[in-house]
Parts: sequence; C-alpha cells; structure tokens
Amino acid sequence: MTRSETLFDRAKKVIPGGVNSPVRAFLSVNDTPRFIKSARGALITDADDKSYIDYIGSWGPMILGHNNPVIIDAVMKAARNGLSFGAATENEVIMAELICSLFPSIEMVRMVNSGTEAVMSALRVARGATGRDKILKFAGCYHGHCDSMLVNAGSGLMTIGVSGSAGVTEGCAKDTLTAPYNDIDATTQIFEKNRGELAAVIIEPVAANMGILLPENDFLARLRQLCDKNSALLIFDEVITGFRLGIGGAQERYGVIPDLTTFGKIIGGGLPVGAYGGRRELMEHVAPLGKVYQAGTLSGNPIAMAAGIAQLTYLKTHPEVYEHLEVLGQKLFGGLNDILTRTNAPCSINHIGSLGSLFFTESPVKNYDDAKCSNTKVYADYFRHMLKNGIYLAPSQFEAVFLSDAHTDEHIEKTLNKAETFFTNID
Repeated sequence: MTRSETLFDRAKKVIPGGVNSPVRAFLSVNDTPRFIKSARGALITDADDKSYIDYIGSWGPMILGHNNPVIIDAVMKAARNGLSFGAATENEVIMAELICSLFPSIEMVRMVNSGTEAVMSALRVARGATGRDKILKFAGCYHGHCDSMLVNAGSGLMTIGVSGSAGVTEGCAKDTLTAPYNDIDATTQIFEKNRGELAAVIIEPVAANMGILLPENDFLARLRQLCDKNSALLIFDEVITGFRLGIGGAQERYGVIPDLTTFGKIIGGGLPVGAYGGRRELMEHVAPLGKVYQAGTLSGNPIAMAAGIAQLTYLKTHPEVYEHLEVLGQKLFGGLNDILTRTNAPCSINHIGSLGSLFFTESPVKNYDDAKCSNTKVYADYFRHMLKNGIYLAPSQFEAVFLSDAHTDEHIEKTLNKAETFFTNID
C-alpha cells in the first residue's frame, strides 16, 4: 500500500469518510485521496514523495503559488508576537483600509473566519437592513454550508449528486428561492411573485462551483437593475473571484457594483479567514453600532491579517501578476480547446482569466442543468490519467481549475501534452 492509502485507512476510522471536506474523498473519481505533506510554487508533494503540478491551489487562494516567501515571512514575523489575542490589533485596521481602497463598493468591512461565515453574516445584514426575510440564489451556485444556502447548491453537493442536505429544516429553507443562472426572465418572475418580500439576491458573479460559468447577455447588470427596482440588495459572493479576476474582483471586471460583497481565504493568503463589506449605511447595522449581531473570537486573527496584508499589498503593487495569469489562462484553456478540436472530443471549455473548466459535454454550459449533463465517468478517467502523469486537478467535474503566478509555460506545456495523450486515445 502507498502511504496515502495507509493514511486514508486510518482516517476513515476517526474522520467521517476519512476527510474533513467531502470533495477530498475522491469518491466521484474512484480513487484514493493523496495526502499532501508539502507544497512550493506550483507543485505539491504527497506522503509518498510524488510531486504534482497543482491546479487547485487550496481552492483558489494561492494566487501567488504555494509557500510564497512574501507571505511566509509575514506569517513568521507575526507569529513571534503571538497567535491570537481576542482583542483589537493594528493589522485589522490596515487590512480593512486595504480592502476598502481596492473595492469601491466597500466602505466598511468586517472580518470573519471563512467564506461560509461571511455569506451567513451578509445575509443577516440584508435581512436586518431591509426588514424582509426571503433570499434569492441561483441553482448550482455554492455559498458555503450555512443552512439556507444548501438549497440547490453546487460544489461538494453537486459532486455527490444531491440537491440539499439532511439537517436543514423546512422552515430554514422556505425563505430561500432559486432561479436558473443566466435566466433574467425567470428571476424577474420570482420577484413578481414575491413582491416586496425579497431582502437580497446573492450570486457568484462568475459561477465557480458547478464548474466555471460566465454571466451572459448583461446578466449581472440586469440583475442590478432588477434589485434596484424592487428595493432588494445585491450580494456578490466573491469568495472565488475576489482579488483573482483582478485587484477589484468580478465587480471591477464586469462594471457592476453590488451592495454587499463576501470574501474568503484569498484575503488571508490561504489561512482561515473571510470578510463581508459594503456601503457604510448597510454595515452600520452590524453590532455594536446596530442590531445585527455577529461576533467571533478569531475574527481578525493576527496571523491571518499579516498574511492577507502581505498578499493583497503584493497584488496591488504588482499588476503584472494579473497580466501573467491572463496569458497563462489563454495558453492552458486555449490549448485544451485546440486539442478538443483536433480530436473531435465531445467536450466544452468555459474560462475567464486564471479560472476555467473542461466539461465532458459538447453542449455549451450556461447553467446548472447544462453542467449536470457532463459525463462524470469519463471525467474520472481523465482525472486519473492526469494524476498518474503528475497533474493534480480537482477530484470533481464540477470544480474549477485555478492557475497561479507560480505556474510556468513548462507546466502548461506538460499539462497539454498529457491531456492530448488522453483525448487522442479516448474511446
């Protein structure tokens, strides 16, 4: 047995499914999870000392690559002063000022410990500020594992083929309404049927948890107009897209300004952290200024703040990172598209910048139903082929490929070479 197999056997005895997050179990790709012991740059190394080109990057935050010295130095320096105080620190202020300066939609921001917590808190603010209960989300979008957002969610739920979660009460779920992504007409109808009852619409501006889906036909701009017309708030979940599609996230890229924004671990260089923010008048509803309560001993943790300040400052002062990521994205996803064309493979690709997905369906993928048409069995074959050849992809058809500034042309060329071998010999 390999070291990873031995560890997995041990883990299954003490951890549900042997993993601390479902998609890590490799169930949908019929393989054994690799237990990772180290990472540097664009490479990760497992417990059996095999290295892989990593296209997960801890699900997005490692935009500068693993073990980046700028981040590590900041963490080491902060750690010498203590790991947690449960009290205010200067770095919390610096981080908040930095985020507000980079996102024009944000005038005040509150730190939390994860993307899930950020979403949960932003929804509470929306309800508290509007006095309304109902939230509209889009099928296949994933906003963390808070109860109300597990209705028709993507990511791990989609990977294991379920549309919700046991333990979520009917009362909790009844105020969550769902529309198809990219369907403004269906969204409009929901507003009309629930006139004056919707507190907010929450959306991944670029859907990244049912594979990558791009907003089409001015969908985001029309959604903004619809929210304004109905006095509902627009929440952008930028846990994936924030600081990745550009220094100002998807809202900068698409020119659509939300009322509230949520962030995840990219603002902490990969450490456990999240944040939510928006206009001052909305954020002043949050305690201790207002009646919307949210708290956390580890919120604004000094180590996470140090890492986040280092990463965001580097991204702010090095715009060439984003230029490099755009070039890499075109080389990888454009190269895959060329391979699909040459081999007549029944697949399609969606991508934007450093994010992309290869869908094992030849039909265009624009929404949740389209994504579910993908051939997950063939994806599993593809995944195992690439893993065997040193390419570490998401162990799910419905997760994204993440590029980092540490990836090189050589990494891309090797990846394309191994992909072409698979598609040339596919049955």
